[in-house]
Amino acid sequence: MAHVIDLQIACSATQLPSEAQFQLWVDTALAEVSTTPQQDFELTIRLVNSEESQQLNAQYRGKDKPTNVLSFPFEVPEGIELNLLGDLIICIDVMKQEALQQNKALFDHWAHLVIHGCLHLVGFDHISDNEAEEMEAIEITILEKLGVSNPYLAL
Repeated sequence: MAHVIDLQIACSATQLPSEAQFQLWVDTALAEVSTTPQQDFELTIRLVNSEESQQLNAQYRGKDKPTNVLSFPFEVPEGIELNLLGDLIICIDVMKQEALQQNKALFDHWAHLVIHGCLHLVGFDHISDNEAEEMEAIEITILEKLGVSNPYLAL
């Protein structure tokens, strides 16, 4: 199963994962939580700078600051069959700063944010403590399959 990823690099950045790495992270995350594992999905991953992240975070979440990842699930209109999951917006500046502050390997943090965003796209959230525990457990399981340590131990 290979999901279709529209990778948009909307800023100048270095040390980016390859398209194959993004593909692996998305495929592994969605395989873990998909109710129809044979179904392929489409999603956009847009890599942005702090300014674009802050603008989107303010507009859609009322928080006037950049954030690491934003997830915009696509709501398919009734009666239309479309396998579009939605969009992930990852702020490279915030992501790199977090990895450094939390002493995490850069690409491990990339993987975590992509997986975290994918879980949001399929309906997981972390508003309540129970939701957060469930979502974190799934993230940890997916990351273990990729050889990445539990990201919450370092916090």
